[in-house]
Amino acid sequence: MKIIRSPEEMQQEALLLRGNGRTIGLVPTMGYLHEGHLSLIRLARERANAVVVSIFVNPTQFAPNEDLTRYPRDFVRDEALCQSQGADMVFYPTATDMYLPDHSVYVVEESLTSGLCGASRPTHFRGVATVVAKLFNLALPQVAVFGEKDAQQLRVIKRMVRDLNFPVSIVPGPIVREPDGLAMSSRNVFLSTEERAQALCLRRALDRAEELFRQGERKTAELLRNMQEVMAQCPAARIDYIECVDDESLKPVTEIGKPCLIAMAVFVGKTRLIDNTVLRAP
Repeated sequence: MKIIRSPEEMQQEALLLRGNGRTIGLVPTMGYLHEGHLSLIRLARERANAVVVSIFVNPTQFAPNEDLTRYPRDFVRDEALCQSQGADMVFYPTATDMYLPDHSVYVVEESLTSGLCGASRPTHFRGVATVVAKLFNLALPQVAVFGEKDAQQLRVIKRMVRDLNFPVSIVPGPIVREPDGLAMSSRNVFLSTEERAQALCLRRALDRAEELFRQGERKTAELLRNMQEVMAQCPAARIDYIECVDDESLKPVTEIGKPCLIAMAVFVGKTRLIDNTVLRAP
């Protein structure tokens, strides 16, 4: 397994792979890998015969008041995990290599990013779309795998690929959960024992909405009211948002007909967690 630090070297290696007829699968990550990330590497391996894992804590997707400096990092552990899953290359650049001092070009999506995480993190998806576009140009993948836990991000990347004609197939990876239902996240390490227990309210709130939907409830206001009741039982939790939106346009809906994404972001203590589910009528 090769460790590549330079963007120029990454592009040259990718060109060699493509020239030799290899299919490249890219798994973009910010490191501090867990089983959710490893499942994405395995998905990439199923669809490509050369797997590149990028590990880069992207500064342009963090606002000044967010946890860029605190974001967990452990490259030695990440390297071992990538090797255990059969990754061919790990691309591990520095911020100064990815963004020159006078960097001034960004990728901006202007519809899907107006709500949900985009409302409270207005520069976040500009950073996400920009770095993913750069990774596509450097790793030259035919396939890229993104987790469904970051539901809005996945849809933004799909839209960017469609609208800018990137020759990349986007493969979604299912949410991977701990045995008790908490969605796996690198940020879970920040939770205290008590906060970790209270964080389960996210999954319980989604469970409540799914059960009501199975029973025939289609009014999103009623689903949201019940979810908020569940969240109220967890004093450490502070809701950023809980919303029911159209699964494609991400516009709010009042009654579920087409597939509906229920997405939530919640601060448990100082740690911001996200989770979601998609409701589809029979």
